[in-house]
Amino acid sequence: MDAIRGTAAGTAPVPLSVLDLVTVGNGYTANRALRTSVEISKLAERRGYHRHWVAEHHSMPGVASSAPAVILAHLAAHTSRIRLGSGGVMLPNHAPLVIAEQFGTLEAMAPGRIDLGLGRAPGTDGATAAALRRTDLLNEGAEDFPQQLAELTRFLDDDFPDGHPYARIHAVPGPVQGPSARPPIWLLGSSGFSARLAGMLGLPFAFAHHFSAANTVPALDLYRDSFRPSEILDAPYALIGVSALAADEEREARRQTLTNALSMVRLRTGRPGLVPTPEEAESYQFSALEREFVDSWLANVVSGTADEVRAGLDDLQKRTGADELMITANAHGSEVRVRSYDLIADAYGLPAQAF
Repeated sequence: MDAIRGTAAGTAPVPLSVLDLVTVGNGYTANRALRTSVEISKLAERRGYHRHWVAEHHSMPGVASSAPAVILAHLAAHTSRIRLGSGGVMLPNHAPLVIAEQFGTLEAMAPGRIDLGLGRAPGTDGATAAALRRTDLLNEGAEDFPQQLAELTRFLDDDFPDGHPYARIHAVPGPVQGPSARPPIWLLGSSGFSARLAGMLGLPFAFAHHFSAANTVPALDLYRDSFRPSEILDAPYALIGVSALAADEEREARRQTLTNALSMVRLRTGRPGLVPTPEEAESYQFSALEREFVDSWLANVVSGTADEVRAGLDDLQKRTGADELMITANAHGSEVRVRSYDLIADAYGLPAQAF
């Protein structure tokens, strides 16, 4: 089985996957959000979604995915086939050896099912990033990303050359214990930097269309133009994250997507909190600037009935040429998110029970 490329199921034009922010709605708890992630992962496996990724964020009350490796271990214990991974781990926040150990452990727990997606942003604000990295020199972390990536890869492969300071250091679990596979590395991005780097290294690439839609096509073009075949991939493979929410009624889908838009307004203005209820979002008095932001944000969310979402996803895939669509369903209610993935699976005729 290909460790990177998926197979489209049902009538979907490309493989469908899940991006999970483990969102916490007002009135809910982190415990409930994490239990919802398990529900989503089991549903995604049953319905034929290809992979389930969780994304590293910090100091955001409405997002409980600060520790991707811990969450992935929990999801691995409740599933048996679906690929699980980070979308992504923000590498400058961590020592490469730590990530190699964490994902080597995950690979040992769930052999052949783990993806290691890496980003170079902090996944938070500057002050929190400084607390994570124990330094105020944040730009240096991003600029050092290629070197950190090379070091991480060496730890995963256990192949530092003789004479290197780390030649006698081993990431465990890992190859030092005997022949073993390792998680495929993906590069994540919302601009051209990681697109070009992924292409040059012959790695798969994941683009954050869900919050950087204007850059999607240019970044994918740059990735494909920069691509050099490698031992990992002989041709480019790119997925895009897309915000999509299906509901039984169009109006309900619109109400739920507005909750995420208000969350983003509050985050961008330094007021992060739990995801508001639909009633709170509908009654909120947006300023002119906030309304402009919300309209722009919602323009890139695919929402509505299952058929409307299917049509929107099909159009997006045609416009971008994405090899895989990774759907993030952000809303206030846990039940709404689970239902959305089920409805989208129905719309594409994905199997009711995948084997």
